[in-house]
Amino acid sequence: MATTNDIKNGQVLNLDGQLWNVIEFQHVKPGKGGAFVRTKLKNVLSGKVVDKTFNAGTKIDFATVDRRDFQYLYRDGDGFVFMDTDDYDQVTISSKTVGDAANYMLENQNVQVALHEGEALYVELPTSVVLEVTYTEPGLQGDRSSAGTKPATLETGHEIQVPLFLEQGTKVKVDTRDGSYLGRVTD
Repeated sequence: MATTNDIKNGQVLNLDGQLWNVIEFQHVKPGKGGAFVRTKLKNVLSGKVVDKTFNAGTKIDFATVDRRDFQYLYRDGDGFVFMDTDDYDQVTISSKTVGDAANYMLENQNVQVALHEGEALYVELPTSVVLEVTYTEPGLQGDRSSAGTKPATLETGHEIQVPLFLEQGTKVKVDTRDGSYLGRVTD
């Protein structure tokens, strides 16, 4: 069993039978009293984020999470079908588990799937993806990047805010963590 001194970002802890992903941590050594570890944890299943403080050296249980490369194949009803790139096995993952990642996934895209005891916990995308704008209102002459934003629908069907000068058919780079526009992509 490990201690709080071994905590790192991205690790999964097993606390009271629930799995928690470490978003960030900080070792604190105050002038008075014992050292402690301040963490921000995200519940793997519900997505709830909590702050938790541990005394330094406290024993904690790390969950064994296997992150494997999968390729997204297609949507099947309420699930998403992925193929393991190592052994070509296909698995169906529920839309609840996939969550917001569905807004940025295209068919044949490679993703990482975190597995615990053979069950998919979550789908991890790269921090940014390139998607095409399939619909947006036409830009007017004189619109500049600092003038404001307008809604645009991506090829996945998700809607984001883009600068006024962007037009339909433009490829854009999108941050998968918060859905923000990062820039135009030229071929």
